[in-house]
Amino acid sequence: MAVKRSPRTEAVVKADIDFDSLKHKDAESVKVSMLTHLKYSLAKDQYSATKLDVFNGLAMTLRDFLFERWIETQQTYYNKGAKRVYYLSLEFLMGRTLTNTIINLGMHDVISKAVSELGLDLNEIEELEYDAGLGNGGLGRLAACFLDSMATLELPAYGYGIRYEYGIFFQKIIDGYQVETPDPWLRYGNPWEIPRPEFLYPVTFYGHLNEYNDSEGFYHCDWEGGTQVMAMAYDVPIPGYNNNTVNNMRLWAAKSTRDFELDYFNHGNYEQAVSDKVVTETLSKVLYPNDNVFEGKELRLKQEYFFVSATLQDIIRRYKKTHGSNFSHFSDKVAVQLNDTHPAIGIAELMRILLDVENLSWEESWDITVNTFGYTNHTILPEALEKWPMSLFSKVLPRHIKIINEINFRFLNEIERRYPGDISKLSRMSIIEEGNEKRVRMANLAIIGSHSVNGVSQLHSDIIRDDIFSDFHLMYPGKFNNKTNGITQRRWLAVCNPMLAGLITESIGGGWIRDLYKLKKLIPLAKDKSFLSRWEKVKTANKKVLADYIYRHNCIEVDPESIFDCQVKRLHEYKRQLLNILHAVTLYNRIRENPDSVKVKRTIILAGKAAPGYYTAKLIIKLVNAVAETVNNDSSVKGMLKVVFLANYGVSLAEKIIPAANLSEQISTAGTEASGTSNMKFALNGALTIGTLDGANIEILEEVGKDNIFIFGYDSAGLSKIKSMGYDPQYYYNTNDELKKALDMISSGYFSPYNTDLFKPLTDSLIYHGDNYMLLADYQSYIDSQRQVEELYFDRSGWNTKSVLNVAKSGKFSSDRTIEEYAKDIWGAKPVSIKLPE
Repeated sequence: MAVKRSPRTEAVVKADIDFDSLKHKDAESVKVSMLTHLKYSLAKDQYSATKLDVFNGLAMTLRDFLFERWIETQQTYYNKGAKRVYYLSLEFLMGRTLTNTIINLGMHDVISKAVSELGLDLNEIEELEYDAGLGNGGLGRLAACFLDSMATLELPAYGYGIRYEYGIFFQKIIDGYQVETPDPWLRYGNPWEIPRPEFLYPVTFYGHLNEYNDSEGFYHCDWEGGTQVMAMAYDVPIPGYNNNTVNNMRLWAAKSTRDFELDYFNHGNYEQAVSDKVVTETLSKVLYPNDNVFEGKELRLKQEYFFVSATLQDIIRRYKKTHGSNFSHFSDKVAVQLNDTHPAIGIAELMRILLDVENLSWEESWDITVNTFGYTNHTILPEALEKWPMSLFSKVLPRHIKIINEINFRFLNEIERRYPGDISKLSRMSIIEEGNEKRVRMANLAIIGSHSVNGVSQLHSDIIRDDIFSDFHLMYPGKFNNKTNGITQRRWLAVCNPMLAGLITESIGGGWIRDLYKLKKLIPLAKDKSFLSRWEKVKTANKKVLADYIYRHNCIEVDPESIFDCQVKRLHEYKRQLLNILHAVTLYNRIRENPDSVKVKRTIILAGKAAPGYYTAKLIIKLVNAVAETVNNDSSVKGMLKVVFLANYGVSLAEKIIPAANLSEQISTAGTEASGTSNMKFALNGALTIGTLDGANIEILEEVGKDNIFIFGYDSAGLSKIKSMGYDPQYYYNTNDELKKALDMISSGYFSPYNTDLFKPLTDSLIYHGDNYMLLADYQSYIDSQRQVEELYFDRSGWNTKSVLNVAKSGKFSSDRTIEEYAKDIWGAKPVSIKLPE
């Protein structure tokens, strides 16, 4: 593509690199750097440069601004002897990096001007960047928000994970069904990462143990044989907002110890010559293999150990640079946070290193380990509390099962000492679950081996403390605490909704970007007619952008004046997308029977991926699309209702949907959602919430007030009472005519005339097989609440007032607040200011 040039930039392309220009944040310096990178880094000129080259040139320019800060940050942490935080997560759902970097560097106006003067469109350049395929859902996005906040708060912190070559999958919708295809997000390279081949660590699997006592009678255990994989580091800079801090996210890629077996090659076995390399490097190929098959389970376990082992070796290397082999200060200088149970094997791995490599005693090693680790629990769902078959664990990690058995032996002795004769307590709290097949309970290991265990909303923390892990709480009452999740307002308002961010900054100043509580200054404006008019114009403009996206990708025309009713999240039965569709069918029936019964148009928008092996969730996606096909093509509806499923939901798509939403669907069964963060993102962008008393919805209710949110359904205590009395979903089915009609239409093939029994598994699960997530119990309350939504939206001024108040009262839900609490209560970490040399 041809890049328009000024006389100055024309000369620069012919010149040598001017490194001094990189110190100046002005448009001319940015143009100089971009064109220099095009020529010297990418070997392109005005005739051969593509749009992707321009993106890479701009990314490299921004990297130049980051690198001096990045180097100075790391050196300052050494010079100050700072305590460092290590955040271990199997997912980091980073999204696109370009715009977030521009915002955090405070260079948006400068970059826009420079790009414009080169005859380019910044929005087009931003759209060229692939979402980093490093995560799936809320767990990974939370980790990304936390990295942003830790850098903004100037905390010495590092993120550690896996550099997946492919993301979980690219979701296509074909004939209404989810079809998974590879997500080759690294196909065109990643300009933000720096390979670090000098940081290469061996990670061992399989093998056998050689146990013996030395001449002085001390026990030793050598892990011998097995296979080794090399973990190679790739670093990504994480800039803080409006400061000089640039922290590090280090991701591990699996490399074979030997790329090529020459002996096989020389004997004509060409496939075998490279097979070891191929097998080895599958460890970092794909995020979350399908663990419905044994090979998938084994690969998942190996992935978890792979990144944890490399990370702990790296942490210890960094610690020993200052402290040598004296580990007495380790937990004073190192805090490791486990983001859910996936990295919990780190507890056994640190014990292994301290015992077998550093030759510390068991007691000293255990004291260091417990004081180093903190554990964040993200779910109460049994399937997410990882339990590994003992046979698999012993085969893959023989040394670690030995250590875990010893941890468990000592722990059970302590239980017996405190609670003599309580066999059931021993059984519940043991790391090893007995049964036909023994299993290793990773959540129990994480609790026992950490000094802090936290939930991620007040309700969730209460449940894990008083119910799921109540035995542990009674034994260690000071260990459990709550840290309600948060989101970074830099990404989820400043980046994704620039029109609204601009209106807010113009009205109350830009202090909210660093202190979200300052949004409270919007409260007096919630009744200002002029301000409300501008507020609504911003929302309408965002809705037009999304409407255009829907038309281009789904060929469905939607009315920007309709309610944009959005439920976007991972597909799972407990999140109750099926309840949303029951409302859509009910609304469809009402419109057909009496068009005047519905006051306002509604566009129901769903998006989200189902796990490849999760049949029910994938069938729900098919149902959504089948209902959409029928409703959207029924002329009798007259455009009053549209249903849309948007494919391949991720961060970049969320950044289009969330600013446009009027209504945020947070309708999980009370007591099942740990926190949720999409609820916070929607509220921060002016959507009103319809939701149950679940997760952080409760705290949103407390912040925004009951008049500014739509709460429906039973709370967790109410549902527990119904269950205890014998929940009968058929009662609700037989006594509610609208519910019965909706379910009968789905089950009889109204939406699948080519296969009338297609959706019977869904309706049968609700009516005849227990309705595990109690949709039918909450149905009527949900329908009634949706009627209130409609009535309020009909009064647009009242709706806009409540929209403003939702934003104004979202201050609590900044991840900055969450991270400040982690730093103070769990990590004992303090900010370190970074000063650049003159």
